[in-house]
Amino acid sequence: MATQARARLLSTAEDLFYAEGVRAVGVDRILTESGVGRASFYRHFASKDDLVVAVLQGRDARWRQWLRESVESRALPPEQRPLAVFDALAERFARQDFRGCAFVNTMVEAADRLSTAHQVAAAHKASVTGYLDQLLAEAGYDEHAALAEQLVLLVDGAIVTAVREGTTEPASRARRIAAAVLAAEQRS
Repeated sequence: MATQARARLLSTAEDLFYAEGVRAVGVDRILTESGVGRASFYRHFASKDDLVVAVLQGRDARWRQWLRESVESRALPPEQRPLAVFDALAERFARQDFRGCAFVNTMVEAADRLSTAHQVAAAHKASVTGYLDQLLAEAGYDEHAALAEQLVLLVDGAIVTAVREGTTEPASRARRIAAAVLAAEQRS
């Protein structure tokens, strides 16, 4: 029973935080919509901040798994996999509930770089960079770590632009830029 209450809290909070923002959603709203009582909430989380961190950690694991599976499902040769990340993003941008990157949104709301929520969101971005670095290394790029940083900049820019424009097109534009960057780089 306790695990079910925790799961409902996490699920409800994730949906509300993503749709409306972390600051806009209070604990009372989460309790009402999840059907979990206040005492149960505090048995699972010492504070709203702890809930935010738990939501981000769960979303991070699921999002990175989705990205990896999306890239792998395309069964592309290693040299084409880094660009497949942008194809996956286009799919994400097409979703009705797309509201940008939960981690960028959280970093904007939790502007204090020392806050735990900000650090968890930044760690997610570092993990995505690491995944891109892995793809680029497997594709044989000599400067894969530096390229990964550049591609993450394109990923984040595409996400923000997709929110602003309300289309999937930013993923295609970012993919074309990434292809040009990669074409100019040496591979071993």
